[in-house]
Amino acid sequence: MERLVKNIKVIDKNSPYHGQKVDLLVSGGKIVGINTESKAEVFDGTDLCVSPGWTDGGTHFKDPGYEWLDDLNSIHEAAAYGGFTRVIGFPNTTPVIQTKEAITYFEHFNRTKPVQLLNLAAVTRGCKGEDFTDMIDLHKGGAVGFSDGKEAIQNSDIFLKTLLYLQPLNAVLVVKSEDKYLSMYGQMHEGVTSTLLGMKGIPSAGEELMIMRNLKLLEYSGVQSSLPVLHFSTISTKGSVELIREAKAKGLPVSCDIAAHHLVFKDEDLMGFDTHYKVYPPFRSTEDIEGLLEGLKDGTIDMVISDHNSWDAEHKTLEFDVAEFGAVGLQTVFSVCVEKLGLDLAMEKLVYNPRNIFRLPTSSIKEGEEADLTIFSVEEEYECSEDYLKSKGKNTPFLGKVLKGRAKAVVNNRQFKSL
Repeated sequence: MERLVKNIKVIDKNSPYHGQKVDLLVSGGKIVGINTESKAEVFDGTDLCVSPGWTDGGTHFKDPGYEWLDDLNSIHEAAAYGGFTRVIGFPNTTPVIQTKEAITYFEHFNRTKPVQLLNLAAVTRGCKGEDFTDMIDLHKGGAVGFSDGKEAIQNSDIFLKTLLYLQPLNAVLVVKSEDKYLSMYGQMHEGVTSTLLGMKGIPSAGEELMIMRNLKLLEYSGVQSSLPVLHFSTISTKGSVELIREAKAKGLPVSCDIAAHHLVFKDEDLMGFDTHYKVYPPFRSTEDIEGLLEGLKDGTIDMVISDHNSWDAEHKTLEFDVAEFGAVGLQTVFSVCVEKLGLDLAMEKLVYNPRNIFRLPTSSIKEGEEADLTIFSVEEEYECSEDYLKSKGKNTPFLGKVLKGRAKAVVNNRQFKSL
């Protein structure tokens, strides 16, 4: 792989070339020259930007176990077209990611791919919240963090001991926040709209109570670190943002993320009973969206993730109350971030913070560094059509909408993939 990327704008706060237009020579998996002459194949970077490779901090892998919904190849393609060079998957596959052999399955796939599929390993066996996995073994085997994925850890003793077990490993615990008894049978955000539609609501209190409990247990544990040891995944309410803001002000080692689609859609969008809008956590109120945006801008919310969750028509084209929760999102995250946050803040949420939280290698755009890059357009528009989506699932509330901002190439692992 050797390419000369000509006349491209560098977006990297850690690079001496930040904000400049350069000619970037990539060869042998490294940036070997900037503004140097070469006979390498040319990639025209006019009107494009380049940054360190983006990381998605939360995707629902369906392979192994449900490959007809999404396999490793379709996830890889969706992630590449979304501009990501790393994707971190929840462990709720079949079998669950709870052995070194399960992680090896992904490592074999990654060997020749520009997008690396990384794993959160399960905290408890089968993600059932009962018996611990061998977290030390899994950490040595390549897990970048630990989680029970879509299953919130309901048992306080399990949660507390997990924090203590992970402290010497310098690993992060990623948790969903849900009191399952308050949320049971819920279909959408509890509010005026759910009442009008006659649907069982999912109260904000169910999320916020679990965050309150987990923060209290983190404080009680006495665990300290310069890096986050507890990460709240896909928070969705203004109250959750306020709780985590207060925890950070106390110095607790916490971080959090939101799913990109929660910045765009609200509970009122479900008036048509379109199951593309059925996600978990549910779309909340306008006030909650404003709270999420404020949290992103003041640094309370560290990441924006895809929460990519692929389903076929048999699971989505049904009556609303029996359809599955979830939407595909890998290819729309960047467009949402640029529109709602601007480019500089989008880079914080997609590049720098994810690598910090998951203890991933850092890279910068300078001579001699690893070529781990995303090349993208801020201005190019596209229609989010079924043909555009590379995932096997086409379930997204963005379907048919025109978005702006898309990836044009990813460079990583000695591969240069033009899109």
